[in-house]
Amino acid sequence: MSTAISDEEAPARPVQVCTYRDDALGTDDATALAEAVEQGRVSARELVEAAIERATLAQPHLNAIVHDTFDQAVAAASTDRAGRFRGLPTFVKDTDAAAGAPLTMGSRAFPTRPMTKNSPFVDQFLATGLVSLGKTALPEFGLTATTESVAYGPTRNPWNTGHSTGGSSGGSAAMVAAGVVPLAHANDGGGSIRIPAACCGLVGLKPSRGRLVPPDGANLLPVDIVVQGVV
Repeated sequence: MSTAISDEEAPARPVQVCTYRDDALGTDDATALAEAVEQGRVSARELVEAAIERATLAQPHLNAIVHDTFDQAVAAASTDRAGRFRGLPTFVKDTDAAAGAPLTMGSRAFPTRPMTKNSPFVDQFLATGLVSLGKTALPEFGLTATTESVAYGPTRNPWNTGHSTGGSSGGSAAMVAAGVVPLAHANDGGGSIRIPAACCGLVGLKPSRGRLVPPDGANLLPVDIVVQGVV
């Protein structure tokens, strides 16, 4: 479902949004959390439920989630998972199909019915054991350097909600910078990983072309510049 907020519902004054707390996620990064799961000090379900609580707190201020799949995530975290990051919560940018959530590309032109299967990249991404909590915001079709679409409204920066997250991976950057998840899907063809990472104080990982499965339709572009990655 859509969880966007309008300008009228936005906070009246800029605030800082930080969801770090004494829960299963704590202040650990992805590698430390993966080690905790491997050693049995925390369960995948505990991590996912903690991230959902944090997302629920952050979303009204940040408007970074466009479609949540919380129930699906809890069910996935309750099953045996393989992979280096098994059980760690994450988000998928709304440029790629993820089963159970719509694919709208930040546009009102797309139907909002849930997709029935993942894109090849999302299969690769989740094969590491990550559990997706839903889809994050981007500007329409990811074409601009600020995350503000007519369909879902502006996404706000956790450091100061009066500021931009940059774009186009602004929704993912906001969720990571606020401490909701340790990492989230992003992609980049002209700065869409690098700009939000800079605006939100994150590390943006933009791999070399060919390291990861490209986005659907990337071969239709006039130049090969789009790369999948994370913040």
